[in-house]
Amino acid sequence: MRLTTKGRYAVTAMLDLALNQGKRPVTLQDIAVNQEISLSYLEQLFAKLRRDALVRGTRGPGGGYRLAKDAGEISIAAIIGAVDEKADMTRCAGEANCQDGEKCLTHELWAELSQEIYRFLDGITLKNLVRRPEVQAVAERQESNRQGLQGGSLQSIVVDSDRLTGTIRC
Repeated sequence: MRLTTKGRYAVTAMLDLALNQGKRPVTLQDIAVNQEISLSYLEQLFAKLRRDALVRGTRGPGGGYRLAKDAGEISIAAIIGAVDEKADMTRCAGEANCQDGEKCLTHELWAELSQEIYRFLDGITLKNLVRRPEVQAVAERQESNRQGLQGGSLQSIVVDSDRLTGTIRC
C-alpha cells in the first residue's frame, strides 16, 4: 500500500472536522489554512467524502462542513476508501497476475499484509484520534495560530535593503 497525499489529506481534513464537531461548521478554507492543503484539492476530496456520506455541507453564511456521522463511527479505513485509496501491498492490485499473468512467489505474503493494514486502519476511528493528547496539542497550537492571524497580532516586517538586521516584536 502506498498511501498517497489523497488519503493522507482526507484523513487530516476529517480529523480537523472531528476536532470542531459540535462547535461550528468548518469551511474548506479554514481546513486549507490550518492544514496547509490546497483548497481546490480539498474540494475534490470533499466531493468524494460527501458521496460516501461521511460529511455533510451547509451552504450560505456560517456554512461549511460537519461530519455526517458520529466520530466514533468513522474509521480511518472508511475515509481512505472514500477517496479511492486501497490498502494493497501487492504489485497486481490483488488480481494475482503479478508475474506474467500468474501469481508471483510472494503474492500471498503481500495480500495478507494488505488485509492486516486494512484491519488496523478500520480499528481506528476519528474519535480515537481526537482523544489522543498529541492530537489535542497540535489542534490547540493550530487554533492559536489561526486566532493570531485573525486578530492581527502579527506585525509587518520592513526590510532595509542596506541592513538585514532588526527585531521583531510580537
